[in-house]
Amino acid sequence: MSARELISEHLDLWTGAVTKRSSSGRGNNGKVELTGVKKLRELILQLAVTGKLVEQDASDEPATALMKRIQDKKTQLSQSLKQRKAKPLPPISESEVPFSLPSDWVLSRLDDITDIQGGIAKGKKVAGKKTRTLPYLRVANVQRSSLDLSEIKEIEIAEEDVERYLVRQRDLLITEGGDWDKVGRTAIWDGSLEPMAHQNHVFRARLILGEQNERWLERYLNSRFARDYFAGSSKQTTNLASINKTQLRSCTVPIPPLEEQGRIVQKVDELMALCDRLEQQTSDQLEAHETLVDTLLGTLTQSANATELADNWARLAAHFDTLFTTGQSIDKLKQIIVQLAVMGRLVEQDAGDEPAIDFLTKIRKRKTTLANDKRTKRPRELVQLDDSQHSYPAPAHWVWTTFQILADDISTGPFGSMIHKHDYVDGGTPLINPSHMVKGHIKEDSSVSIPPAKAEELSSYKLSTGDIVMARRGEVGRCAIVTEREAGWICGTGSFVLRFHPDLSRQFILLLFSTDTVRNYLTGNSVGTTMTNLNHGILKKMPVALPSAKEQHRIVQKVDELMALCDQLKERLNQASEARCQLAEAVVEGALTE
Repeated sequence: MSARELISEHLDLWTGAVTKRSSSGRGNNGKVELTGVKKLRELILQLAVTGKLVEQDASDEPATALMKRIQDKKTQLSQSLKQRKAKPLPPISESEVPFSLPSDWVLSRLDDITDIQGGIAKGKKVAGKKTRTLPYLRVANVQRSSLDLSEIKEIEIAEEDVERYLVRQRDLLITEGGDWDKVGRTAIWDGSLEPMAHQNHVFRARLILGEQNERWLERYLNSRFARDYFAGSSKQTTNLASINKTQLRSCTVPIPPLEEQGRIVQKVDELMALCDRLEQQTSDQLEAHETLVDTLLGTLTQSANATELADNWARLAAHFDTLFTTGQSIDKLKQIIVQLAVMGRLVEQDAGDEPAIDFLTKIRKRKTTLANDKRTKRPRELVQLDDSQHSYPAPAHWVWTTFQILADDISTGPFGSMIHKHDYVDGGTPLINPSHMVKGHIKEDSSVSIPPAKAEELSSYKLSTGDIVMARRGEVGRCAIVTEREAGWICGTGSFVLRFHPDLSRQFILLLFSTDTVRNYLTGNSVGTTMTNLNHGILKKMPVALPSAKEQHRIVQKVDELMALCDQLKERLNQASEARCQLAEAVVEGALTE
């Protein structure tokens, strides 16, 4: 099967195999990696360097003839002292042969066909010498098959050493190390900026003969065979790895006939361009799909009434299988479900429910009782917000008020000066900081805890069952409910403690704080420069639409049901995506073993 047939016959596989990623990058739509296309690129390169991408031509000059000219030139350079003599390397052993070579190919070491030179070390002594300041290439500038020249630094070099460290057009630049993927990263210098030097962590490999094909070498050194060699030969410490000059010199390189090298490079370029188009097409489709999902989901929250909402939902439901085909689209659906929940659009109203205004009055009466017992501050007068102060549409029988009226108490954790890292012990009374609030629950961290004496000193900041802790720094609005397990733990310095009427659903409050509407309000009005920091005043003034207590519980129950369905759908999609990625891997492996 030809490479083009391999691409065309498995087109759905290459474009459909995607994996989620956290960082953005070229061709991955910022949220996913096009794993199938990535595997296809690897396959093309593997086929290329093993001689399976183009047919051999018996009329080509054998690679042995090319190698003889290279060796003759190398001997000539050595005799004229233009090339430094290096310690001879042993003959290539059978265990070093990376694969079965096609006829008329030969296997050489990189040292046999190039002159390899290390770069200049930063801080090399130049005192008392005539110097030049030159731009120089670092590991960060050398990517696989490309150069990143966005940030070029300079170095002072002794005039007598300049020629030694200069790179020339067609030189191969090979990285010494860094993290594992940076070892042996290879790119060709195009001479776009001259003169240019290279640092000691970037090797320079210069062709012995001008007729050699540097692009063939670059392709092979970036292939899986060379990468496996570099990984196996590198010196590794923790997450870092590196190769030395001897290991680089020893790297075996297959050499096809020179004409075949040109045909291979041309075919690789042609197929990589095809992958570029395939990647761009897939990326465009993902972006269009995301825009469509955003638009149709947006119509749900923008619906003016129940009838319009039903019509918009029907339109979306008719294309559900087409729209919700990615984890990202399901996450957006979940976010819309939460927004619809706090807008009163998920459950039907019940005329038998206690009116929301009566529930709000009950909240205030209890706050008055608590104030009389000196357990909280005396409440403000009951306030209902007018239409101009509403943040989003809500049912007419709900009541709009401020968060200060809704909550029994809003308090902060201790000042930062009251707790220091030297106060921490292992296994003491835990402190609850924003990092411990995960998906509505509190994650225990025994390393962030204080001894009994310090906990007693901070007893006014102890948490009780039913409290809600909320981040006021960093990701403001992130919340978690205090359960019996966490009762008695201490609120940290970066958190609020929120307390409410016993009948008010804590889960409903969590839904409220997870909506885009509330998050946008909190972040839009937050203060601080180096870290987002929410103050009391902003939170107290936040508009809130309150349903009756019973309706709150019905809403939470409905949200739980819908979230469970979304999670099931997402799990099935993840399983299908994993299967496609495994299938892509299998197709690649199968093609390589043919």
